[in-house]
Amino acid sequence: MLFDTVTDAIGRTPLIRLRLGEARGVEVYAKLELQNLFAMKDRVARNILFEARRLGVLAPGAPVIESSSGTMALGVALVGRALGHEVHIVTDPRIDPVTLAKLRALGCQVHVVEAMTSHGWQSARLERLAELMRELPGAFWPQQYTNPDNPGAYRGLAAELIQDLGEFHTLVGAVGSGGSLCGTARAVKETLPGLRVVGVDCVGSALFGQPDVPQRLQSGLGNSLLPANLDRPLVDEVHWLNDHEAFASAWDLAREQQIFGGNTSGSVYRVLGDLAERAEPGTRIVGILPDRGDRYADTVYDEAHWAAHSLTEVPRATRPAAVPAGRVARTWSRSDYEAPADILRHLLFVESNTTGTGMLALDLARDLNCVPVLLTGDPDRYRGLEATGAEVVRCDTNSVPALRTAIQERFRREEIAGITTTSDFYVPAVAGLSRWLGLPGNPQEAMAVCRDKSALRGTLRAAGVRQPRYAVVRDPSQVAGAVARTGLPCVVKPADDSGSTGVLLCTDEATAAAHATRILAVTTNARGMPTARTVLVEEFLDGPEYSVEMFTWDGRTECVGITAKSVTGSPYFVEHRHLFPAPLPAGTAQRITETVAAALEAAGVRLGATHTEVKLTPEGPAVVEINPRLAGGMIPELVRLATGVRLLEQQLRVAVGLPPELKAVHEGHAGIQFLLADTDGVLESVEGTGAAARTEGIEAVTVTAAPGTPVRRPRSAADRLGHLIASHPEPQRVTEALDAAHSLVRLSVGPAPRS
Repeated sequence: MLFDTVTDAIGRTPLIRLRLGEARGVEVYAKLELQNLFAMKDRVARNILFEARRLGVLAPGAPVIESSSGTMALGVALVGRALGHEVHIVTDPRIDPVTLAKLRALGCQVHVVEAMTSHGWQSARLERLAELMRELPGAFWPQQYTNPDNPGAYRGLAAELIQDLGEFHTLVGAVGSGGSLCGTARAVKETLPGLRVVGVDCVGSALFGQPDVPQRLQSGLGNSLLPANLDRPLVDEVHWLNDHEAFASAWDLAREQQIFGGNTSGSVYRVLGDLAERAEPGTRIVGILPDRGDRYADTVYDEAHWAAHSLTEVPRATRPAAVPAGRVARTWSRSDYEAPADILRHLLFVESNTTGTGMLALDLARDLNCVPVLLTGDPDRYRGLEATGAEVVRCDTNSVPALRTAIQERFRREEIAGITTTSDFYVPAVAGLSRWLGLPGNPQEAMAVCRDKSALRGTLRAAGVRQPRYAVVRDPSQVAGAVARTGLPCVVKPADDSGSTGVLLCTDEATAAAHATRILAVTTNARGMPTARTVLVEEFLDGPEYSVEMFTWDGRTECVGITAKSVTGSPYFVEHRHLFPAPLPAGTAQRITETVAAALEAAGVRLGATHTEVKLTPEGPAVVEINPRLAGGMIPELVRLATGVRLLEQQLRVAVGLPPELKAVHEGHAGIQFLLADTDGVLESVEGTGAAARTEGIEAVTVTAAPGTPVRRPRSAADRLGHLIASHPEPQRVTEALDAAHSLVRLSVGPAPRS
């Protein structure tokens, strides 16, 4: 097998069937991660350092510092040195001579701490590492115990297992940082959700509720601290082995299977044997063997070392004792594991839309037993945020590294139930973060395509989905050719904005060129993000407008309903009324739904709510744009009133890995009328809201603009000043209620002050 670089050779390790359980019809396999160039952590080092360089967190040539006494040190040395970085390894006296020799041969600087501190060798190493970080400006610390790129590295291992076996039932792995077992298990469960996960720990480790004994001899598994990457709710069963049992198991692995592994591999092997004896015929079990035996020549495989530590005098069990939670394990023990009930589960929101659904979503998170958390660069943007009681984490949400740092520093992985957003602008970032954390989410590439309407146009064209004729413009000189292609009138709009911002109907080429010039001059959007500086010139489709509320999960897409839209007159397209469900013949609704489903499949949407805008023309439905998130404009509230389906809650359910509940509990109709100014100026007062609220059928009257607010005739959704919501079993009565209530509300707009 030919590779261009040494880092390309990481992974693709052998999967060997062991001579265990054969007589009972049980298949047991060992994934020989010890066959990586140095060991299993080669995968982790490659993923962490490559990601750090991609994100700009690790500059070319900057120092890399890691704390490790074993295979992570070797992995960082391998990848860091291959990429041209100075590598510093902080370790302790337990480091074996072979590993130390390899690190020095690779050109690393090795720092050996002299004594344990408050939490054993681990805390002593971390204290020395902190000193080095201060001494070496610009240095990068991989942070294997807290960095989600550690478990993320094992997506490749999971893919290899599924490719080789197709289906298997139990995964067994040792637990140290939590990365290998949790990362592999999470990725496998995306394909095999029924997977049983068995963790292998050591006596004297604090990972799964046992008392900490820092003097244990085993390395490569166990921990005195609780690593942030450990996701205990993933684990179904835990085994603990003492030093004697682990060391003896490594010898047995070599003698019985001809695999020369370390004590961690030996412990996994011992547990595989027990599981093979207890498994039903036809069960497939996979164990991850992480470490080679060469590092343990003078410990595990040295009789003098055994004698010096009186290992043969340590009690040894030949079968695991089934122990209840809380009982101290001194010899090989196992327990069906349940994570502590007091783990707080948080649902993270990366920013929000500024309409009511954003704050409603924070409130609904508690119905899923989750603590709502808003990550935001500007909490003051959100009216009503304080009333939600959500935790607020302030960070630069326009920076992926800043978002990662904020999440990594604030939360343990097992404390994060899901991550989502109700804002158009942040769906690509959320998709990337969900992948990084191993949470349910959409492919980042699909979200980027949906956000860039010019890219979406190309994707839909390739898939044969009907849409307007279009041209992409990145320079004003291209407008004439674009208009010739689309015809007049045409719609000119930015490729990556939201809420009808910058959308203009142009009746002549000069107007189109002037508007394109204005769009191209905008360098940042309303959230401070760089714009694509790309203009779409599109055919104007003359026909009624609808939005299609779809929901995708578990490989299928379901239509929740279709919303009829009313928009202001040209040249702007601001939605001022929504009616749900749209009054459409069944055949027409079916054609619209099929068109949207084809568009979502082409775009690559895989999870959650989407809000797709469609024009119905004499030739059939045409897709205007796909919004890969829940509908705004209070449409989820209309769906709830009309059907009983809490669409916003369903979006949150799939974000935390639960199935949606989309079956209607009743049939009805609902609508919303937005309050808009009919002139430019300053809002002086809003009158008649009380009378409007008393109108039969009206569910809510909301004013979002305070007196003194500058207002204008609507050009985008940001110009809405409030809304009225109505519901009724009969659609005509909804329209009548909105008309009656709207007629009672009076907006007084005075002249703007002279500058």
